[in-house]
Amino acid sequence: MRRTLFTALLAFAAGSLPASASCGANQQACQTELGAYHLELPDEPDGAPVVMFLHGLGGSGAGTIRNKGLVQGFTARGYAFVAPTGLPRPGLNRTAWSFHPDLPNQRDEVAFFQEIVAELADNHGIDPDRVLLGGFSIGGSMAAFVACKNPAAFAAYAPVAGGLWRPYPGDCKGPVRMLHTHGWTDKVMPLEGRPVGDGSRLQGDVFATMELWRGVNGCPRMQATTSTIDDQFWRRAWSRCAPGSALELALHDGGHGVPKGWAAMAIDWFEKLDKPRAD
Repeated sequence: MRRTLFTALLAFAAGSLPASASCGANQQACQTELGAYHLELPDEPDGAPVVMFLHGLGGSGAGTIRNKGLVQGFTARGYAFVAPTGLPRPGLNRTAWSFHPDLPNQRDEVAFFQEIVAELADNHGIDPDRVLLGGFSIGGSMAAFVACKNPAAFAAYAPVAGGLWRPYPGDCKGPVRMLHTHGWTDKVMPLEGRPVGDGSRLQGDVFATMELWRGVNGCPRMQATTSTIDDQFWRRAWSRCAPGSALELALHDGGHGVPKGWAAMAIDWFEKLDKPRAD
């Protein structure tokens, strides 16, 4: 993707490298027209799928890419791992994402994310049609709002410890491919949600949003089609819904965090999406 000389100079002044074969080396940030991101490539990036993972409130792509356990869980399976950076929120001096209707819309985040994917396809040959958009906490909420407003923007969505906020959007589109993961003892974003700030903004209820996703996907039954329990996750999945859709809830016994084993679970779920179903 072409950039102006001015943007390139800004990237250089910020210590960033342009998106190229060397971009991302030694944890250097990559720069697009709309923002910065960090990148870790698999051994064979040509044709590789991608996970784009959005950080929580006050985080950064640099901080996310340093989580080697998370990153290597994907790169070892042949995925490119991309960690964009949010913009500082006015008056808060902490990075966040533009999705909440009551807060300033600082950037078209979907355009930013798609700009990153285009650069990766141009410069590294990744597969732009196999991008899993995930995120933690507020980053998970950002991923859920993209899934609601523009589900075709990415192949699938995997928020962790974050989802839609109240009042719930009334115009979500479908079909959606959604794997929502949440901690049973999460106190920052509880399963039922909670008021934040001055109390005027309300987090969403995970079970209410699962009902919303079932409606979007045209699922004929309220109850899950399958339920499984293993050492890490309690999983409930809905099938026999609209063609091209997928919906699953994975709970774990931890709090507000990305649980151990999440990367492997998310990859397995993502890679089964286009396989014929036995049910």
